[in-house]
Amino acid sequence: MAGEPDPYEEATSEVSAPPDKQLLSPDFLEIEPVYEALGHSRRRYLCYTLLEATEWSLTDLATKIAAWENDIPEHAVTEAQREDVYVSLYHAHVPKLVDESVITFDEATETITTAEHAEQVLIALEGIGASLDSNQETHARSEMDE
Repeated sequence: MAGEPDPYEEATSEVSAPPDKQLLSPDFLEIEPVYEALGHSRRRYLCYTLLEATEWSLTDLATKIAAWENDIPEHAVTEAQREDVYVSLYHAHVPKLVDESVITFDEATETITTAEHAEQVLIALEGIGASLDSNQETHARSEMDE
């Protein structure tokens, strides 16, 4: 009708909105890299640790993940179990998360900290974590040393 806004026109006008009026900033990580970041159980475990603290040594992280994977307290993790996780994190999972700006890695101190896309990935993890692996979120959030 004349004088009434066309609903189709309204819906499409948001798509062509100027960049400063769009909902997502250019720094927003696309959904595919989020799924890629969370696509492996060790990367999900690493991200669960970031919900606890935003800074970890690679050795402490490897110990915690080895404990979760082996369903044992951290003090019971063997050197071989820790080393297996450490090597995997160092060569595969940490670089992938660094590439996606989820974490930073200081080679000199072997310290992992959150990066610019961490919050987005952690929000996605909390939203979809249980559906990726029904036991992993519960397991990661439990205290093994109690």
